Amino acid sequence: MTVIANTLIVLTIVVGLIFTVVTVIGVLRLPDVYTRAHAASKSATLGVLSILVGTFFHFWFNEGYFSVRILLGILFLFITAPIGGHLMSRAAYFSGVKPTELTVGDDLAEVVERAKKEIK
Repeated sequence: MTVIANTLIVLTIVVGLIFTVVTVIGVLRLPDVYTRAHAASKSATLGVLSILVGTFFHFWFNEGYFSVRILLGILFLFITAPIGGHLMSRAAYFSGVKPTELTVGDDLAEVVERAKKEIK
């Protein structure tokens, strides 16, 4: 049982590390704030969640301690991180940050124009 538990712990932490490295590469290499926010909110969330799950498994299997705090941290991060990334991208859009010239479409432009017409 110990070998299986340790393998599961190491596997989840390594998966978290891989997602975190992908986040760093995405934030450094992607061209504009919108794609960077996407990389940061999606893969960083999965990376940190995987590391927290590995930590939870370590304390549960090896130490015999079922940590509700880690579970609450996982739940809180799972809920708030994607919402934060979405709100940062939306704030950048409404403050006038232009996407890269490689961007194909702007689905939010017509919604914003319609809302501006309704306000007037």
